[in-house]
Amino acid sequence: MCPQPRRPRRHALRGLALLLAVWAPTSAVARDEAGAAGAVVSVSVDNAKIIRLPERTATVVVGNPIIADVSLQRNGIVVLTGKSFGSTNLIALDGTGTMLAESFITVQAAGSSVVTVQRGLERESYSCTPACQPAVQLGDAQRYFNEVSGQAGQRNTMAQQR
Repeated sequence: MCPQPRRPRRHALRGLALLLAVWAPTSAVARDEAGAAGAVVSVSVDNAKIIRLPERTATVVVGNPIIADVSLQRNGIVVLTGKSFGSTNLIALDGTGTMLAESFITVQAAGSSVVTVQRGLERESYSCTPACQPAVQLGDAQRYFNEVSGQAGQRNTMAQQR
């Protein structure tokens, strides 16, 4: 009898190596978003994301609070809110001031439902979910931004008076 060729085993090893190459980065991303040291967490402007920091976290420091805001909950749960485009860092400290974790925060533009209209040098943003309505974004033309946000503010004031 002829010995069995080794090719099937070699192909199986290649398949296993490919599976590990695909799986390993995915699991690393999942750990990073959980607040591991050096993790990069992304959030959109005007959106919130829940992240987990070490349970002993007593204080959370945001490098630039203009870019992102955090609210520390119980058991190391943090609500991260994107406020402005850019990047900053987040540091978790325990009750004695010892650093437990540091994450890097990136805040980017809102998702796919925002349509941008460019009129020469001036920009206007609309939220199209499904019908398009004015929705101011950072970087919109000053006139458009003031008009739309002014209307929204007046509407909120009227609603609170009733």
